Amino acid sequence: MIRRPDLSLLDRYDALLLDLDGTLMNGARPIPGAADGVDGARAKGRSIVFATNNASRTPEQVVSHLAGVGVTAAEDEIVTSPQIAARLLAEDLDEGASVLVIGGPSLSAEISTVGLTPVAEDGEDVVAVVQGWAPSVGWQQLAEGAYALRRGARWMATNTDATLPTEKGLAPGNGALVAAVRHATGLEPEVAGKPEPGMFELAARQVGSASPLVVGDRLDTDIEGGNRAGIDTLLVLTGVSTVLEALHAVPRQRPTWIHADLTGLDAPCPAAVVDGDRARCGAVSARWQDGDIALLGDAADLRTIRAALALVVAHCPDAPWKGRLLDADGQDAALAAS
Repeated sequence: MIRRPDLSLLDRYDALLLDLDGTLMNGARPIPGAADGVDGARAKGRSIVFATNNASRTPEQVVSHLAGVGVTAAEDEIVTSPQIAARLLAEDLDEGASVLVIGGPSLSAEISTVGLTPVAEDGEDVVAVVQGWAPSVGWQQLAEGAYALRRGARWMATNTDATLPTEKGLAPGNGALVAAVRHATGLEPEVAGKPEPGMFELAARQVGSASPLVVGDRLDTDIEGGNRAGIDTLLVLTGVSTVLEALHAVPRQRPTWIHADLTGLDAPCPAAVVDGDRARCGAVSARWQDGDIALLGDAADLRTIRAALALVVAHCPDAPWKGRLLDADGQDAALAAS
């Protein structure tokens, strides 16, 4: 019997719905191999959409920023959480309604684009507050938002990411600023961006994809959002989340695939096959051992990790896995795999 070659990820999917921060770049610093990965997918005829929670840039500015890290993009390939937030508000509010903006000029521009009126201060005519990250956001904007919310205005957050990857490390993200307003008002915002599924649903429709793949570095936004949209997900280990976090994640945040980065998307990528207490992925495998998982291969080989992930899915379909990750000798393999 002739064994068929393993499919690559680009063989399996017709579109990549790509996160930006932590996946393609950290601030202004490119992530090695990311631009080549995008170029390789394009060369194979795959559609590309860049889906970002970052509320500080317009699509035009996103294109320019991507060019600065070597990634070619067009404005119609960009889907942002401010776009989603603005569209959701426009669906329910009267044309021209005043919306208080906690954020930067790009967020105000999106509010204007959908026929609403962005304002910077609270007033009796303010019917909604939209909040997105910008480096200029400070106490005054947060205070104006709190005043409006206490009067009964609707609250829409572009996203609730706790952190934002930068060249220096992880900085406070929009979720940290949302938490300040939540603490001050006792209220909860609606959320437009990831992990809500709307961004990925829109992105897939935008390119007419029948089999898209969500790609990102965060379990709580990219992976959960893709899963909630019913789309397969790829966790890349270039940003926030780690292998161990993926293995121990709640089911809605488990990725379909794990890769080190965006290189090798066109390389053979065997799917893990589970047979009872053992899972095989290519030439390596892992074994379920009284709630623990023993890696029967190098912990640095992500095929071994994908075998372990398959065991987690098979044995803990409705709850987080809480066991230990072991090597073939029964020793703790956590450090090697993290």
